[in-house]
Amino acid sequence: MLGDLTAQTLEIGSGDSDRIEAYAASPGGEQSRGGVVVIHHMPGYDRGSKEMTRRLADLGYDAVCPNLYSRQAPGAEPDDASAAVRAQGGITDQQLVDDVAGAAAYLRSLPHSNGKVGVIGHCSGGRQSVLAACRIDLDAAVDCYGAYVTGQVPPDWPLKVGPLYDDLPNLSCPLLGLFGDDDSHPSPDQVQELAELLERHTKDFDYTSYAGAGHGFFAVDRPSYRVDAAVEGWRRIEAFYGRHLRGA
Repeated sequence: MLGDLTAQTLEIGSGDSDRIEAYAASPGGEQSRGGVVVIHHMPGYDRGSKEMTRRLADLGYDAVCPNLYSRQAPGAEPDDASAAVRAQGGITDQQLVDDVAGAAAYLRSLPHSNGKVGVIGHCSGGRQSVLAACRIDLDAAVDCYGAYVTGQVPPDWPLKVGPLYDDLPNLSCPLLGLFGDDDSHPSPDQVQELAELLERHTKDFDYTSYAGAGHGFFAVDRPSYRVDAAVEGWRRIEAFYGRHLRGA
């Protein structure tokens, strides 16, 4: 881990030519390095998402978290922005792809970029991480318990999303999945279905499902937090990005 890093709020371009708010962090030093796009969860562009962005910088990567709610709720506090966007059924898949594409372009434009970019997301962001990796040229993707990558979305689900069956054959990069055995979205059966589909499509999918862990086991400020699963999961993330985002 590195001792020095810088963090700032800035504007980046989106793939649809809009300008959106983002939070960026970079390690100190002149070394060539990869970048990571952090996709925030449904509760929004909040303290936890920014802490994750800084943690990835501490691991040696340029990292950026685009505010996916910049258009729908500009300047709003995370809880208010999330409520407004949830009431609209969430953001569209195309907006997500545009915003991640803009964030990836920003990372590749940085002076110490080695050209490699990964993505990570939790909960709704986990599904969006897989979506981005299917529609954008990326080098590594991490899905932390993303709901409805596979499986049928119930009619009362608050987000207007669907499973990614048609997208999965286009997965552009290795995928790491981190799940909980006690989760219901995604359920163990849905995780197994994802593994079988990606094997059929000859995609690189490394995944673990932790006993005694449910949805949100990475979230240190929630009752769902499971320290053993979270610590081991971070070890896997560090090793995975080390394999796929380091080097020229």
